[in-house]
Amino acid sequence: MKIENIKTLLQLKESGYQSRSIKDELRDNLIEKIKNKEPIFEGIHGYENTVIPEFQRAILSRHNINLLGLRGQAKTRLARLMLNLLDEYIPVVEGSEINDDPLSPISRYAKELINKKGDDTPISWMHRSERFAEKLATPDVTVADIIGDVDPIKAANLKLSYADDRVIHYGMIPRANRCIFVINELPDLQARIQVALFNILQEGDIQIRGFKLRLPLDMQFVFTANPEDYTNRGSIITPLKDRIGSQILTHYPDDIETAKLITQQEAKSDLRQKESIHVPELAKDLLEQIVFEARESDFIDEKSGVSARLSITAFENLLSTAELRALKAGDTKTTVRLSDFLGIIPAITGKVELVYEGEQEGAAQVAYNLIGEAVKSLFPEFFPKIEKLRKQDDESPYDSIVSWFFNNPEAFELLDDLRDKAYKTLLESVSPLDDLLGEYQPNLSQKESYFVKEFVLWALVEHKLLSKYRFTEGLQFKDPYGSFISDL
Repeated sequence: MKIENIKTLLQLKESGYQSRSIKDELRDNLIEKIKNKEPIFEGIHGYENTVIPEFQRAILSRHNINLLGLRGQAKTRLARLMLNLLDEYIPVVEGSEINDDPLSPISRYAKELINKKGDDTPISWMHRSERFAEKLATPDVTVADIIGDVDPIKAANLKLSYADDRVIHYGMIPRANRCIFVINELPDLQARIQVALFNILQEGDIQIRGFKLRLPLDMQFVFTANPEDYTNRGSIITPLKDRIGSQILTHYPDDIETAKLITQQEAKSDLRQKESIHVPELAKDLLEQIVFEARESDFIDEKSGVSARLSITAFENLLSTAELRALKAGDTKTTVRLSDFLGIIPAITGKVELVYEGEQEGAAQVAYNLIGEAVKSLFPEFFPKIEKLRKQDDESPYDSIVSWFFNNPEAFELLDDLRDKAYKTLLESVSPLDDLLGEYQPNLSQKESYFVKEFVLWALVEHKLLSKYRFTEGLQFKDPYGSFISDL
């Protein structure tokens, strides 16, 4: 029988429908998906061998779950994807505030309605998209918000005594019966509110203003927490931690390829940007390396973490920087340049927490330095390592490039408003760059080569073989010793 034809309790019984708890529902559907090799947590990358197996074990164990990790580690997204493990529809007693199961009602309203109407009790169907409730824990959350309170207006309208449990207005948790309920940033919840969760998690009681109701709520709780919260803002009280079945540690991507997958999946770019702006693969690698450098930087608070949102917003800024440059120059199509990376600095400064030394350095300067450090880290993957110390007679693959700048003391300027044709011509004028790319990156396409040429110049600057100056109109590259002599 189709569910649209099942409208009464009798029809539900005749259909052979069997009630089961939400934890059994999640468990059974997970088992089915694993057996059929169906995708379960799509869009989550980097957790295949770490977080997801632990998450699956927790579901199979019917546990409430605490996801513990730094910001931007897909904790909430993981919880939301649990919706895919729920049945598409479940029956509820029509009009019930707390989604009563018609075959196992728990509220006074549902029980009285079934006693009165029997098999004619009307039922409705609830889609799984409605079975997710979420609350951000903030210090102003009250017991009334999440558990419930006595409603004096209801008491007056129904002419009921405050001793009658029908005057209760249910809070978010009872209203999320038979649903997944997520509390984000659990340590921010005041200790007395955390205490109010004890009985719900273990015994199924709720206590509201002197009423002790036996409401065996059927719920899957998922909590998220940030490790820094244990010291900075609050803590999860021990008895509550004891009642949470599984605590799962999340983490950032371990490699650039995984980080790139996440960024490309999440970044919002205009269709016109995709058509008119080419992003070299090295530029994508460099963007992710900047985030890896930020997580290791002595100027950035490690405990606060560096969110994956940094690379996502930085990528969006990078595209917009190239787009703005092309619009001003009159180009219909363009390729991302390394100098465009200066446009991502606002995305970096808004996403990192600086320690004292970082504050002294300045947020913009720290962000600028991260770009240089990322260039320096990636360079040996494409070209021979630049040795700090070498014998006087030893030749380096970069000598000819440095000599070119020494012999051409006039300023080599990559202006921000250069049209693509002029930009390419300028880089082509440094002929030793072609020789270097021909020897060490022979399979590089011409379209990608210009970004790589600029990448080489930035790397030589980071290793003090060239000097780079930022001025209002763009970047200037020089031989450092020639600059020193001319200054004298």
